[in-house]
Amino acid sequence: MSTTTDTGTETTDQRISNRRGTFVLTAVAFVLWGLVIYYAWSQMLPPAQYGALFLGLCVVYYAWEEVISLLERKDGLSSLSRNELVEVSLLAVVSVVTIVGTVYGFAMYDVLYYSRLGYSLPHERILGLAVILGLGYLTYHTYGLGFFMVLAISIVYVLTGPYWPGLLRHGGFAPVRTIDILLFEFDGFWGNITRIIATWVALFLLYAGLLKEYGAFDLIMRLSFRAATVIESGIAQSAVIASMLIGSINGAQTANAAMTGSITIPLMKESGLRSQSAGAIEAVASSGGQIMPPIMGAAAFLMASFLGIRYVDVLIAGVFPAFIFFVSVAFAVHFTAAPQMRDVTLNVEDHVDDMKSTERLMFDGIKYGVPFAVLLYYLGIAQYTVMTSALYTCLLMIAFGLVMPIVDVGYQMRHGQVSKYVSEPNSATGLTGRIRNTLRYRPVAEFRTQLWNTVEGFKTGAKIIAPITIIVAAINGIVDLFVMTGVPGMFALALMDLSGGVLLIAAIIAMAVCIILGLGMPTVAAYTIVALLIAPAMIRAFMLPDLAAHYFVFYSAILSGLTPPIAIAVVITTGIAGSNFWKTCAEAISIAAPLFVLPFVFLYNPELVVGGATAETFLTLAIVLTGALTMSYGLNATPQMMSKPRLQVRLWILVYTVLGIVIMVHPDLIVNLGAIALAVGINMYHNGLGPWRNLAKVR
Repeated sequence: MSTTTDTGTETTDQRISNRRGTFVLTAVAFVLWGLVIYYAWSQMLPPAQYGALFLGLCVVYYAWEEVISLLERKDGLSSLSRNELVEVSLLAVVSVVTIVGTVYGFAMYDVLYYSRLGYSLPHERILGLAVILGLGYLTYHTYGLGFFMVLAISIVYVLTGPYWPGLLRHGGFAPVRTIDILLFEFDGFWGNITRIIATWVALFLLYAGLLKEYGAFDLIMRLSFRAATVIESGIAQSAVIASMLIGSINGAQTANAAMTGSITIPLMKESGLRSQSAGAIEAVASSGGQIMPPIMGAAAFLMASFLGIRYVDVLIAGVFPAFIFFVSVAFAVHFTAAPQMRDVTLNVEDHVDDMKSTERLMFDGIKYGVPFAVLLYYLGIAQYTVMTSALYTCLLMIAFGLVMPIVDVGYQMRHGQVSKYVSEPNSATGLTGRIRNTLRYRPVAEFRTQLWNTVEGFKTGAKIIAPITIIVAAINGIVDLFVMTGVPGMFALALMDLSGGVLLIAAIIAMAVCIILGLGMPTVAAYTIVALLIAPAMIRAFMLPDLAAHYFVFYSAILSGLTPPIAIAVVITTGIAGSNFWKTCAEAISIAAPLFVLPFVFLYNPELVVGGATAETFLTLAIVLTGALTMSYGLNATPQMMSKPRLQVRLWILVYTVLGIVIMVHPDLIVNLGAIALAVGINMYHNGLGPWRNLAKVR
């Protein structure tokens, strides 16, 4: 039976269908995280077998989440257009093919891996081709035509190796061999990088999902608003603080920009900022969150695995560059936002559901802070493995997420801040009445709410990890194919040839390639592809320290989120702000200018990332930070503070920018000090101490 109202509300059949869809997604999410937790606890499965099963569950979750989301938006299957029907059908087929391929690979693991490695049967090749095509379609569906073409061209290149000219020529592989490499040898899509995501990264994204659903991001936003009210550009600074903290955890510029930008951009606009300024600030902060320790968008764990070093070493290396970027961005944001916000007063209380007391904020701080402190302890002091540390953190987060809200409610009841029941007790008598009253009792109701938030956290974690795993699996296939053909070695030779042996030219070429390969992908995926294809070429060609080369490509790949015409982070914030894309890009690049120079610092002053906490490192930190502030001042403060003709203003912007780059990158201390003295002298000549007093201005 189906009923509907004249106002267009959903039918009974649609509600039942939506509930079933939600149940399916919840079930898949629980199976996925049950597998991850089981493996982290016991490690009873071979890593390759576990990786294949993990990828299969991620594909199934993503495909059905997309199907159900589309059906809910369109009020059922009958409302879909022809193209949407094709999309739903393809996603369903991909899901079924993936299930069959995953089950087959899991069941036949011993035979495929130990008895017939390198040889597949005809029916296996057909199944393998179907799985490859399915994953190829998902890369297109998730990340668009650009990355799909990268995958397709890579496979074509492998198949047509003898026909390419010069250094690009190789022996080539037969189609059957290519299918084996991509799948049934447990390399390619089921390879080592996918396993790293499954073992090291997955639990941190479950942690991110739990944090979101337990309300941690709301707490971060509240604390950011409170901390940023002491300076004139406070609301804009809150966007920087919140986006960097949240962005470090969630692993994607786009997700971060959409999540925090939906709150911070309207606030900034209401505070007087132009649409393009609000969009630019949020895009930069969201991108910067990916370089913030301790998680660095989950790329830190991959870097430690690729280099075979401790995670804590990667963490220490990332602290100083992130500090430089954070301070320079806050500096630039102040000079961008303060002049636009001087005549506008905004009450933040109008934009939050309720103003929490200090005691309730303390309860929230304990709920989120203790698991995070445990994470830092296990990783940095106790030296547990990344997987074990993440497992304990997730379990502790669930425990605190369930218990602390009940403690909070009990505290409020004891101090008379809330009544005993959620609403008036039910007047029914007998067993039914007692059950209803019990369910209305606030601690019980709060536990039910947090239990549901835990379920939603599992689903949110699955929603975050699924598309990342799909793109990383595709990259794993590309990289393994390229390694088999010798492409990384050829790229090193080509880089040396194009640069003429000059490091600066090679670095500029490599950065351009990293930005192109970034393609707006999640941080983990973007770093993976450049770390395995570009970083080895830089190391071989110029004998660079491994960590410095990897930080160079890591920072360079993140720039794709701000660099047109890709600029995926700007695309998101422009949509929220309603601003012009190109003007927003220009302003974002102006605010984030030091981020474009920092990768070169790692090459010319590698002690910043490989020197540890030494006097030389702190001296380099001070010099590089001074250069970054000089650039930020020239690009963001000079246009507003100089009442000179436009041509002269542009000239002084260029002078400050060049001086900032020299201070940041040049390895000679005398040159650094001379450039700093010149920059200070020019600033004093033009403005005296006025701008610096203005920077410290409080409300």
